[in-house]
Amino acid sequence: MSHKPEASPLGKSVEYAEHYAPELLFPIPRQLKRDEIGVQDAALPFVGEDLWNAYELSWLDPKGKPVVALASFRVPAESPNLIESKSFKLYLNSFNQTPMASVAEVGKTLAQDLSAAAGAPVSVQIEPLCTRPERPMGYPEGVLLDTLDIAVDRYTPAPELLRADHERGPVGETLYSHLLKSNCLVTGQPDWAMVVVRYFGAPIDREALLRYIISFRRHNEFHEQCVERIFCDILKHCRPESLSVWARYTRRGGLDINPYRRTPGMHALPPLAEVRQ
Repeated sequence: MSHKPEASPLGKSVEYAEHYAPELLFPIPRQLKRDEIGVQDAALPFVGEDLWNAYELSWLDPKGKPVVALASFRVPAESPNLIESKSFKLYLNSFNQTPMASVAEVGKTLAQDLSAAAGAPVSVQIEPLCTRPERPMGYPEGVLLDTLDIAVDRYTPAPELLRADHERGPVGETLYSHLLKSNCLVTGQPDWAMVVVRYFGAPIDREALLRYIISFRRHNEFHEQCVERIFCDILKHCRPESLSVWARYTRRGGLDINPYRRTPGMHALPPLAEVRQ
């Protein structure tokens, strides 16, 4: 079976399976897009993960009573495959009429199937709604770029816009924007996100960075691929000593995807949900 994006269920009419169907998961090799940015799986310039949050997970208990839950999944960036989002949604919905003995059994099953699709261990957390789970929400502790008064005329990725002042001493700062928009690689539907850039190094030109972020507005690429492209472009053109890039995309089909890439040694950012999520 082909694992190119165009062979996925995206953009196609698909019947929903009501009973457990792990074969619905559609892995896509990460290397297909990493070749474009000059990154090889054997020598990644980053570590990180893709944090997925699911809001439409349900199954039947042994008496046939539905259980509803939130779930989160952490797919390591070094996994050879990403999981196509519509297939992920269809897979989760296949639990709807499936009896499961316990929350632990659901978690074990999800971890097993998702790890097989990704090609690396995927961690799973399930929180039934009856336990009253809460989501931490907030804004990054940093500088919002969106109020900068700039003119913009580039709407496809323009890494040549990026620059840093290497005549000045290094700084450590967090810059973020709500203006990241890209489009689905297959369907062309819009994807919206907040992107957070944290670095230590020569000061990055903030206006240039914002123009660069906006330049993704007409770009077709999956969430994970956009973040890796942004990371590699900043690393190449601004040459920070350390760098992290985290995007929090708004949900689609009951899922939101939040890719995070960082240079080894950088501490992970707190997992605050974006207000649009």
